[in-house]
Amino acid sequence: MTKPREADLYPAIKAHLTRQGYDVKGEVGAADVVALKGEEMLVVELKTGFSLTLFHQGIARQAVTDQVYLAVPAGGQRKAMLANVGLARRLRLGVMTVRLRDGFVEVMAEPAPFTPRKSPKKAKAIKKKFARLKGDPNAGGATRHGLVTGYRQDAVACARFLAVHGESTGARIKDWAEVPDATRIMANDHYGWFTRVRRGVYDLTAAGRKGLADWDDS
Repeated sequence: MTKPREADLYPAIKAHLTRQGYDVKGEVGAADVVALKGEEMLVVELKTGFSLTLFHQGIARQAVTDQVYLAVPAGGQRKAMLANVGLARRLRLGVMTVRLRDGFVEVMAEPAPFTPRKSPKKAKAIKKKFARLKGDPNAGGATRHGLVTGYRQDAVACARFLAVHGESTGARIKDWAEVPDATRIMANDHYGWFTRVRRGVYDLTAAGRKGLADWDDS
């Protein structure tokens, strides 16, 4: 399949805007597409995919009109598309996609003022993760073990307790090592560190002892 070019988007964009009563011309000054309807001016920047350059160009065109669109071929990963459309909205840029096989143009976003909505649920979740982390283990980026989470820190605390005291109940570790979810962490055994000795009682596996030694060497 031939890789699309920016020029492949132009006929469909021009036809779409012409149907709306605009007089349309390509490559006008620095703009890829300029459309006029009376005193109203609309600008479209064309690219074969989203990029930082495309967003920069769109922002630059806002110096001449508020009606600025970014146009890219339709398709690709929906999650990435939605993320890019979301960014465009925040920048007050419109977004159009062009289905190259038949020239269908879909307006994904209009160049209108955007007010981001806060998510109390997400804010609560990140505060919970913040509180669970002991110290600041990821300062300057992830460690050689990868990103240190509160869950990993709690798993290490469980492993250290078992290494010193031997097999134990989750309730005991919860109280002594101050790990509220000790039983669940050992039962889920995400890292392969724990083994169930009998009901409610856990011990370290060989992998757990090795992992703990490796962790303590960091």
